[in-house]
Amino acid sequence: MGDAAGRSGGSGGAVGPTLAAEVAEVVREEVREVRTQLIRSARPTGVGLALLATAGGCLVLGAGAASATVLRMLETFLPRRLATAGLTGGYLVAAVVLGRAGLSQLRAAGGGPAWLADEMQGAVSSTASQVVPAGAAAVRDELDRWGSGRQGQ
Repeated sequence: MGDAAGRSGGSGGAVGPTLAAEVAEVVREEVREVRTQLIRSARPTGVGLALLATAGGCLVLGAGAASATVLRMLETFLPRRLATAGLTGGYLVAAVVLGRAGLSQLRAAGGGPAWLADEMQGAVSSTASQVVPAGAAAVRDELDRWGSGRQGQ
């Protein structure tokens, strides 16, 4: 009977819980290690992202300062409105050129990026068809005013 009890649950039952406890401890240690590694990598990642965001802000401020400087230089020999219109036109041309290059790259990638490029081009074309005529009319009016003012001198 003692032999039957030993086989049915005595020593076999003791090995089962011991093995389960050891496996549970190994799993806990692995989870702790993974958590520690994630925390170690998350801290520098967070700091890195914060530094990149700050660098982006500085870039925007620098671009704004450069833009203001260019505008002041243009205003030395052009009326304020014409200088502003010229600088804005230059920015728009640069945006179109860079946008076309970006869309071309997305189309070359194929698949989802190509679909995204088509959707973006449709949205931009729709907006541009409304904005460009109004902007062109404003620039023409300002050029006409500037030209008639110079002729009167």
